[in-house]
Amino acid sequence: MMTDDTKVWLITGSSTGFGRSLAEAVLAKGYRLVATARKPEQLDDLVATYPDTAKAVRLDVTNPQEAQQAVSAAIDAFGRIDVLVNNAGYGTMGAVEELSDDIVRKQFETNVFGALEMMKAVLPHLRQQRSGYILNLSSVGGFVAFPGAGIYCATKFALEALSESLAQEVASLGIKVIIVEPGAFRTDFNGRSLVLSETQIEDYASVIGGFRQWLQDMDGKQPGDPNKAAQAMIQAVESDEPPLRLALGADAVDAIDHKLTTVKAELEAWRSVAVNTAFPGAEVSAIGG
Repeated sequence: MMTDDTKVWLITGSSTGFGRSLAEAVLAKGYRLVATARKPEQLDDLVATYPDTAKAVRLDVTNPQEAQQAVSAAIDAFGRIDVLVNNAGYGTMGAVEELSDDIVRKQFETNVFGALEMMKAVLPHLRQQRSGYILNLSSVGGFVAFPGAGIYCATKFALEALSESLAQEVASLGIKVIIVEPGAFRTDFNGRSLVLSETQIEDYASVIGGFRQWLQDMDGKQPGDPNKAAQAMIQAVESDEPPLRLALGADAVDAIDHKLTTVKAELEAWRSVAVNTAFPGAEVSAIGG
C-alpha cells in the first residue's frame, strides 16, 4: 500500500535505455514518478498503466527554463521530490583532435550543464526537506578514459567531480549523492545515441580504430541488463549506507580496479619526487584538512 511518504522520483531521459528501465522499476515498486523526455508522448503507456503515480513532463535538459518547469511540475503533482536521477545524456566517438567545437560543446551542454541545471533546480527543495537523493549517471568512462572517447569521458569526469564535491557540501543536510558508473549495457548507447566524428585522421586509426569497431560490434550484444541495473540503483537508494560510487557490470568493476592499481603503483614510483617540492621547513597538511 502506498503511503504519503512514498518517495517521489524525477528521472531525466525516461523514454529509452537506463531511464526507461528505471522508470518502470520505480513504478512497479509503488514509488511515485515524474518521468521526463524531450517527447513526453513516448511515456504515454507508463502514465496509462500507472495513472495515479506517474506523470510525464517534457524536458530538454539543455533548456534551463524547462528544468525549472519539470521540478515545479513534480512539486505540483506530488508535493515533493525525493530522488533526482540525472540520466539524460549521450556519447561521442572520435579522437580529441577530430571532433568539431560544435560537437564538443553540445556534448558538454547535455552531459554536464544539463545535469548541473537539474541539480540546482532540485537542491532548494531537498535542502528544505533535509532529505533526498541525487543519482548522477556517469560511466566507467567517468573514472577510466579510453582513446577515442576523450570528450565523452571528459564530460563524465566533470560530472563525477561535481558529484563528489556536492556530496560533501550536502551531507550534513541529509542529502545523499550517488555516482552510477555502468559498463557496457544493452541500451541504444552504441547505436542511435552515439555521435561519430565527421572526420577521421589516419594517424589515429591504429589507436582508436579497434575501439570504434568494438563499439559497433557490441551494439545489441552488450552483456549488461538495464533492468538489473535499475534494481541495483533502487537498492542503493533504499540502503542505509548508499555508496558514493556505484559501479555496474563486471567490466566496469575490473576496469576501475585496474586503474586504481596502476595509479597507486605510479604514485609510489614517483613519491620521492612528488613530496620533495615544498619550501624548506614548510608544514604540509592534507588538502582540505
